[in-house]
Amino acid sequence: MKPNIDESSALHLEFDDNTLLPQLFGSHNSHLAQIEQRLDVSIASRGNNVTISGPREQAEKARGALNALYRRLKDGHDIELADIDGTLRMNAGGTPDAPTMTIATRKRSIMPRTPTQAAYLKAIDENDLSFGLGPAGTGKTYLAVAKAVENLLAGRVDRIILSRPAVEAGEQLGFLPGDMREKVDPYLRPLYDALNDMLPAQQVEKKLESGEIEIAPLAFMRGRTLANAFVILDEAQNTTPVQMKMFLTRLGNHARMVVTGDLSQLDLPRGIRSGLQDAMDVLQGVESVSFTTFSDADVVRHPLVARIVRAYAKKDSTPNG
Repeated sequence: MKPNIDESSALHLEFDDNTLLPQLFGSHNSHLAQIEQRLDVSIASRGNNVTISGPREQAEKARGALNALYRRLKDGHDIELADIDGTLRMNAGGTPDAPTMTIATRKRSIMPRTPTQAAYLKAIDENDLSFGLGPAGTGKTYLAVAKAVENLLAGRVDRIILSRPAVEAGEQLGFLPGDMREKVDPYLRPLYDALNDMLPAQQVEKKLESGEIEIAPLAFMRGRTLANAFVILDEAQNTTPVQMKMFLTRLGNHARMVVTGDLSQLDLPRGIRSGLQDAMDVLQGVESVSFTTFSDADVVRHPLVARIVRAYAKKDSTPNG
């Protein structure tokens, strides 16, 4: 039950295209209900008109979210429930009517869902080498792959190169059957998953066969010059300093590189320094290198993931934890 609110505190909106309103409001007004619940406001719709009642600051945030989502629809992009959450997060600390950036891929349009994600995408656009650092579920790799696909489709690069160190996550898997691709694919599956979320499966396979997209273990990068490419190194916390230096120095002309990792999920043998930590120490202040650090507030998976990240961070910060 919403508290009684003086009508004088209500905000009124009018939308000029009623054909977009079913998508804006969601099935059975599910999008409006999500905004009401998150912001503790009441939203009533009648025709093209919407009235938002609640504390002035919260009502302004709801108005900003609805306007941003409406602009997204007018630009030809769909809206999912996850986009409601993202828009509310983006509007929480900034200007309600600030424009939102959108990454266009063949299967979906992707927009940042937190201010840190927006800063990360901006850093990727503005720097030749970008680092995305922080816990699982914050979109570090997913957004980097989205940027890579966008650049490939726009013709700004000739190919995408995605790489990971083939390090087992605390498990001894032993002998793996099959050819080289079958052996390393389990390590690289998250990169395939991201690609298949953005491109039709036939196009992914075709581009893999043609070399427009290459997915390979880090060891395959040695001795190469990666030019005219968008290059991503994922799970970089599991590189050694020698491996990281080798990878970073592969960068060729007209190329862009993104390195992602989470130092709290280190799978290197005890006593081996992480190449990601080493690069963070060495490259601070170097021109055209950016570092974006995510926190548990940026987790965009199931809400429980953020609570899990916080619980482990608390344990790790406790002496003898």
